[in-house]
Amino acid sequence: MFTGLVEELGVVKHSKKTGHTISLSIQADRIMEDIKIGDSIAVNGACLTVTSFNKGWFTVDVMPNTFYDTTLQHLKNGQSVNLERAMLANGRFGGHFVSGHVDCTGTILSTENIENSTLVEIRIPEDKVHLTMEKGSITIDGTSLTIFKTTANSIFVSLIPHTSIVSIIGHKRKGDLVNIEFDLLAKYFHSLMARSKEPLIKTESKLNASFLKENGFF
Repeated sequence: MFTGLVEELGVVKHSKKTGHTISLSIQADRIMEDIKIGDSIAVNGACLTVTSFNKGWFTVDVMPNTFYDTTLQHLKNGQSVNLERAMLANGRFGGHFVSGHVDCTGTILSTENIENSTLVEIRIPEDKVHLTMEKGSITIDGTSLTIFKTTANSIFVSLIPHTSIVSIIGHKRKGDLVNIEFDLLAKYFHSLMARSKEPLIKTESKLNASFLKENGFF
C-alpha cells in the first residue's frame, strides 16, 4: 500500500526487454536507505518488487500484465521516474490509499499555467469516468492528486509548484501518456453496487422488537 506522495525522482539506468517483460535498473538515493530484496516500490504508480540492488541502484521486473496496462513499456534509459516505498504502518498518511495497481493509461490533452498552478486535462476511457468525481482523489503516475473537474471523457487536475518540481507530471506535455489508478473506495463501491441484486435501501434489518422478544432479551 502506498500514499501517492512521491519520495524522489529516480533515473532509469538500464532496461532489458524480453518479450512482454522488462527488467529495469533504476538509480536512486533516498529509496536506497533501507532497501531489501522483496520490497515493494511504486515506479510511476506501478507496484514492483525489488529483485536485486547495489550501491545507488535497484532492479525490478515488469511482468506481462503490468507491461500491457502501464506506460512502463515505453521507458528509455535516462528517463526520470516517480518512486515511493510502501507505507509504514506507524508512518504519517498524507495522500490517499494507493494500491499500486494501475487501472489504465490516460493521454494529456492540454496543460495551462494559471497564476501559481498548472491545470492539466487528461483523457481517460469513457467506461472509467464513473469512478471519478470533482474533489475526489486520483493517482497519476503514482502522484496523489485531487480532481478539479470532470467531463464525459476527461478529468482536470491542478498542480501546485511543489508537485511540478518533485514529480514527473510537471514535465509532461500534450500527447504524453500517464498511468492512472482510480480511488480504491470508488472502485469498491461500484463493484459492490454492480454485484448487488437488490437495492441496498430495500434491505430490512432482522433486528427488531419481535426478534428480541422471541429470543428472550425482554
